[in-house]
Amino acid sequence: MVIPDFAIFLNALGDFCSEVPLRVTLALILCAWHRSRTNAQSFSRMGSAGSTMDSVKTAKPAAGPIRRETLHHGAVAELRTMILSGELRPGSRVPEIQLCEQLGVSRTPLREALRVLAAEGLVELRPHRGAVVTPVDSNEIAAIFEVMEALEALAGELICLRGTEEEFAELERLHAQLHAQFDAGDRLAYFMTNRQIHAWIVGMARNPSLEATYSGFASKILRARSLANYDAERWRNSLMEHDGFMAALRRRDAATAGRLLADHCCHTKGAVLNALNSSATSVQNSLHLRLPP
Repeated sequence: MVIPDFAIFLNALGDFCSEVPLRVTLALILCAWHRSRTNAQSFSRMGSAGSTMDSVKTAKPAAGPIRRETLHHGAVAELRTMILSGELRPGSRVPEIQLCEQLGVSRTPLREALRVLAAEGLVELRPHRGAVVTPVDSNEIAAIFEVMEALEALAGELICLRGTEEEFAELERLHAQLHAQFDAGDRLAYFMTNRQIHAWIVGMARNPSLEATYSGFASKILRARSLANYDAERWRNSLMEHDGFMAALRRRDAATAGRLLADHCCHTKGAVLNALNSSATSVQNSLHLRLPP
């Protein structure tokens, strides 16, 4: 490094001496020389660390966080299914230890999953008591369904005026999927597709206020609505009601489509309330049988 540095010094001295005072020239050259040495040393350190940097860039991420994230999402899906299918009943305590063994997860991903479900309104996290499946208030559910009837009717009328052919084609695809799930006896899949259909209809209305209001109420009755199709006869009637309002939508008959969607919502309300009342009666009878004479 001595010879190249000295050559830089001489070249710089020849360039600057004739134009600026010597002391200024020397100061500038010494600064430049110091910078050249610092840069050379830095470059040398970078070169020696090159293999390390390459290994960092090409190293694969640790498997731990990915595995944990997978467990978290899997636990959310499993618990949601248990709640919506009725395996975990409204008001019941979530058996964390049993679920950890059943799902093959530790307490951490399970509790993370419970926080997600709490945000969805499916469970309540109670201090010193753990998680409880959110109880269903039949009076609140009845009041919400009355509003939902009006929203469904409005959406049915608006999509006859505003829906595109592509959107109606997607609605037909979902309706066919609903029939296939009914034929297969897959209640949970049917329930999820049913949700998609009603949300799609509301979205086709192109009314942000309607969509936001509907979405807020729909989340509150999500679990209660899943109770409606536990009865085989109601499940069959529900599918027939879907056939009815779909026929009106194909004709773009706004008034009939709106009325049939409202009727469908009303019938669903009746089935949900009947299921809730039956469940409450069963719990009361069970408690009565346990009491001493």
